[in-house]
This record gives sequence, C-alpha cells and structure tokens, in this order.
Amino acid sequence: MNYCGAIVDLDGTVYRGQSLVSGARRGVEALRNASVDICFFSNNPTKSREAFADRLRGMGLTVAPDEIESAATVTAEYLAAEHATDRIFLVGSSGLRAQLAEAGLALTDDPVACDVLVASYDRGFDYDDMTDGLRALETGAAFVGTDPDVTIPTERGAVPGSGAIINAIAGVAEREPDIVVGKPSERALAAALSGFDAAPAECLVVGDRLDTDIAMGARGGLETALVLTGTSNRELLAASDIDPDHVLDSLGDIERLLDR
Repeated sequence: MNYCGAIVDLDGTVYRGQSLVSGARRGVEALRNASVDICFFSNNPTKSREAFADRLRGMGLTVAPDEIESAATVTAEYLAAEHATDRIFLVGSSGLRAQLAEAGLALTDDPVACDVLVASYDRGFDYDDMTDGLRALETGAAFVGTDPDVTIPTERGAVPGSGAIINAIAGVAEREPDIVVGKPSERALAAALSGFDAAPAECLVVGDRLDTDIAMGARGGLETALVLTGTSNRELLAASDIDPDHVLDSLGDIERLLDR
C-alpha cells in the first residue's frame, strides 16, 4: 500500500533504553525512501521534542523536532485548551514540569490550592507524593493522567511507568482520572494526524503495545502493525481482543508492507 503517513512509536519500537532496536534504522529509512511522512510518538512524558530529537540523533537517526509528539506535548496542549488559567499541581518529572511551565501554565506546589492534579511518571515517586495526590483530589481538583503505560520496556526489562503512578493515586483516592491524555486517546491521535495531509485510512500506526499503539490506530480507522521488539509478544497477541492488521518481527520488516 502507498501510505501517506505513519505514526511510529519510539520505546520498544525504535529503541530500548539507549540502544536502537535491531532493524529500526532500516525501517525508518524505508519509510523515508517511500516518501511516507512520519510522526514519532512516544508515551514517555519526561522529554521535550528537542530532547527526543537529540536522543535519536545520538543513535544515528536524523529526526526533526516537529516530527515528534509525546504524552507531554499532548498533555500540555490539553491543559492549555481546557485549564489555561487553573492552578496545576504536578506529580511528575522535572522534564514534564519544564514543558508545562514553558506552555505558560500556572503551576502550584500546594496540593490543597490546586484546581487540577496531573499525575505522571517520576522515578522519585514516594508515599508523600501519593499523599499529595490524595489531598489534591479531596479538594475536588480535576484528575489528569499523562499516559496509561503501566510499564516501560528497557534494555534490562520492564520498569514501572506513568500508569503505575496514576493507578496508585487513583487507588488511594478511590477515583479514576477524568482523562488520560496520551496514546490511545482521541487527542493523541488527533495530534499525530495533524502533521499529515492525509485521511486516517491512508495512514499506518506502528508500535509494540496492543493497548495503546494498536488500539489507537484501530479506533481511528488507520492500518496497524504490531512489532514484537517491545512489550507485546505472540502469547499476549493470542490472548488479546485487539487484532492488528500486521505483525512484524521488528520495524525493519516494514519494507514488506510498503512493497505490496
């Protein structure tokens, strides 16, 4: 098929930790050579577009910052649209805090004084953070999660992600988030497609997670390709009710979809 655009996941699809996935460079080059526009989309909420581009450059891939979307960019855009003047309390990384501040959002360090609680990935998350989240929600704050990824694939195996922290706060507060903004949400899909001059049916989603990458594509009417280099394997696929259009050993095998 002659695709016009491709939404390509990063963690587990292009790289794991600090290393390119085998075949990833070949896959990206194949998409470029086929004149397919690419949106690289990560549910990692800690890095800016520029930081992602620098990371990929260090791995030998040339990617422009405007080709990148993430849970952080979509969360900042959502907050700017829906909570532009509200006070935001963040349980999350310094990288996300910097992006929210750069977007002109009003951040507060007082959970009781906030209008919105944003919960996200933070390696330093602890009991006090969970308590702060509870206090914020007790005051009636809106509850926003950056992304649902409970785990993140790394070179050393899976580690807890944003979803684990969001679920911890939701559990103690006995309240689900009002919205989780990253993949597979409609807002995430709209952000990814905004860079393409194409209908969803002319585009492809490639990723390693059935519940985010493939689910987003299926709901949006895009063709979907699951890669087996990250979170999902054939056993999980067999047990899932989410059915990708294609299953690839790695991003490097994307060539066979482009050659059809």
